[in-house]
Formats: sequence, structure tokens, C-alpha cells
Amino acid sequence: MRAATLDSVPSPPAVAEVETPRPKAGELLVKVAAASLNGFDLATAAGYTQAFMEHRFPLVLGQDFAGTVEELGEGVYGFAVGDAVFGVVLKPFLGAGSLAQYVTVPAGHGVAHIPVGLTVGDAGALGVAGATAQVSLDAVALSEGETVLVSGASGGVGALAVQLAASRGAKVVATARPGAQADFVAGLTGAEVHVVDFTGDLEGQVRAIAPDGVDAVLHLAGDGPAPAALLRPGGQLASATGLSQDDVKGQEVTVHAIMATPGAQILTSLAEQVASGALRVPVTATYSLEQAPEAFAAFGASTPGKIAVTCA
Repeated sequence: MRAATLDSVPSPPAVAEVETPRPKAGELLVKVAAASLNGFDLATAAGYTQAFMEHRFPLVLGQDFAGTVEELGEGVYGFAVGDAVFGVVLKPFLGAGSLAQYVTVPAGHGVAHIPVGLTVGDAGALGVAGATAQVSLDAVALSEGETVLVSGASGGVGALAVQLAASRGAKVVATARPGAQADFVAGLTGAEVHVVDFTGDLEGQVRAIAPDGVDAVLHLAGDGPAPAALLRPGGQLASATGLSQDDVKGQEVTVHAIMATPGAQILTSLAEQVASGALRVPVTATYSLEQAPEAFAAFGASTPGKIAVTCA
């Protein structure tokens, strides 16, 4: 099968022929129709993940997937050959990813059925970013009427977090670069979103909106201590990029480190919101599997939203 692979790290991805996987007991073999890129994929190619996860070469990249169940491993229930499914590859090692024509995934976690109303392309770009956004909002216990600062709002996670926060009735302040990124963020939801320029006087812009500080911060990109300093006393920050409580010493705030594990319940909830029209998967560019190196280059150039990859 064809797949986006690495023969070593750090190195740029290449598309190559690799052996088609077979499902082990408890696994599904999925014929992948769509996938997408996440920051984790770029970190893997750059060699940043080698210190804490086993790498098996040739390493097939990719976490998100959507497609059709092709074969069932022994002991699998709840799925049938031909089912349309999506989710996230959750394995204790890297090397058997979803940027390929086929992928095997555990049937017990990280996979859910695609409901009517959710396209396979959107499903293939939803798992990692959607779960991270939802878990981050849950961690800070964001509720109606509160103000949240989304740092990194133009990225895939941020774009979904802005929409999910607005749907909870929160007042959303979102960071983005002026121009195309800011326009993209402003158009994410029908609710009012205050877009601020993170390259300018961030504190002044945010204090003009929330003089006493924001209730919560979602730290999805950029310098963590800077947005943390904009929290009110007792505020909460969720960081998907490694910020810890030690980084905000002296502040009366709580930091939650986010490591989202997309279970079937979270995936199904996100899928239903997209299918109903309440949530939009912000795919802004789509590449074929053979164009995977170009897709990685576009991600590295800070293309807003989600970059999708068609694998059929």
C-alpha cells in the first residue's frame, strides 16, 4: 500500500510502498478514505517525539482517519465489514499511522461510527483537534457568560475550540495574526468573537475587553506565560503544549496539562454536533496522499484551520 513514511528522524516525509497491515485480535482494518495533519505529525518528523515514544521504521505517519471497515480481528464486536468509521490511531508506539491506504486500529477505543450528515472528509479531520478542544474546555469548566482567551485560534484545535466555547455561551477572545488568519477566525461562528493581534500589545487588547482579566485561557500555541498573566485571580488555563503549574509561579491560577484521549463517547458527541450543523470542521486545504510532503509544508507555513489528506 502507499503511505506517508519516515525512514529515520528527523527527516521530511516521503510517500512510499509499505506492507499492508493485518488486524490483530481486537482490531479493525480500515480502508482509509481521509485523514489530516496535526502538530504531533510535524513533531514526529522533526524528531521531537523519539525521546518518549517507541518508533518503528519505516514509520507511517498520521493519527486522524476516516474510512470503511475492511476486516475484523478476532473478538471484535460492535462493528461490521462495510461500516463507515472515523477516529484516532491510539497505539503505544509510532509507525502504524493513518496517512496510508489502510490502517489497523483497536476496536475498543479511538474509533466511532460516522453518522448521517458527517462527510468522510470532515470526519477524517475531526478526531485529534476536536477532542483536544473539547477536553480543554471541560478542564477549565467553562460556562455561560464567562470569558475565555483562545491562544492559537487559527489552528485546527483553536478553530474548533472557538466554536465550542461560543456554543456554551462564553465570551470568546481569540488570538490571530492580522489579515487572512484574523478573517478566518472571525468567520468561524455566528456568535461574536473578539479577535486580537498576538503580534501587538496583547495585554492592552485583552484588558480592553476584560479589564479584570479573563476567566479561562486555552493555551494552544505561542508563549504560555503571556496569556496566563491575563487571567483573573482564581482563573484556569488548559495547555495542550506543555505549560505546567511551575511556569506560572506566583499567580493565583490553575494550570491543566491536556493530553486528550479520544474515546468513542467524545468522538460520537463531536460527530453529532457536526452532523447537526452546530459545529464546522475547519478544513481549509486538501491534498492527495501522494502530495503528503506538500501538505506538511503547508502546515509548517501556518495555513489556518485543518489540512486534510485524501487517501482513497
